[in-house]
Amino acid sequence: MTSTLRMGLAGTGHWADVAHASAIGDSGSWHLASVWGRDAGRARALADRHGVDHAGDDFDAFLAQVDAVTFALPPMVQSELALRAMEAGKHVAMEKPIALDAAAARRVVETAERTGVAGITMFTTLYDPRIRAIVADVEAGRRWTGGAGLWLGSALGDENPFNTPWRAVHGGLWDVGPHAISILLKTIGGIRSVHGVRGDADLVHLVLGHDDGRTSTTTLTLNAPDAADGFATLLWGEHGKVEVPVDDVDFRAAFALAYDELAGLIASGSREHPCSLRFGAEVVEVLALAEASLESA
Repeated sequence: MTSTLRMGLAGTGHWADVAHASAIGDSGSWHLASVWGRDAGRARALADRHGVDHAGDDFDAFLAQVDAVTFALPPMVQSELALRAMEAGKHVAMEKPIALDAAAARRVVETAERTGVAGITMFTTLYDPRIRAIVADVEAGRRWTGGAGLWLGSALGDENPFNTPWRAVHGGLWDVGPHAISILLKTIGGIRSVHGVRGDADLVHLVLGHDDGRTSTTTLTLNAPDAADGFATLLWGEHGKVEVPVDDVDFRAAFALAYDELAGLIASGSREHPCSLRFGAEVVEVLALAEASLESA
């Protein structure tokens, strides 16, 4: 069956190419109809690699070609363009974090609710079936007392394709932090307080206070040595301990599932989703608390 929903890709970088564009091709619900970028030449080159006719740097012309937009842009650019897309009636798949401050994240949620469009946040790990099974157990009543995350990224290495200006400025807190926080929210519960301590470069350690007195910790950086690069999350409680498999997620499969679930929201009219824009904004609020704690230390 031919896909009938038209997806537009906003962004032309490495992740736009290997994750977003490739996963749209894997999805059974969409075809990639247009690519937008601030550099028209790069947009055209990415479109050519994926067999797409329409590409350019005119955002309004781009929106006219699509039913939904998936964003692979710096968060501060994404949050503003997502407002324009939703005002034009386009559904959205937003990268994490959906914004770099709580007020901007709230504007995204308010605009989605007012315009009635469907929206999801691309928390890659939360589309992995193994991690979804752990979350489902929590929703069915399994209680974890605490957890610990260790997110040692090396994105700021000289040859790393993720070494981009916004990551150099905002570091691991805002890049791998959304992954860490989203998992702890889903498995331990709402976060009410954050205490942060800085280490070398962008290294931060967070102590998180959850509902009912539960606690967790997480360590975040994009400056880890290549030999130490990797992610881990451990949950513990009366049932024992469990390792959340965060380090070997198939990102293309996760993104393809996300796009298919977005299509399902559009078809059903539902706007409820475990990775909704509202959940994306909740994660931003926790990160903003962390940043405020680090600045006041």
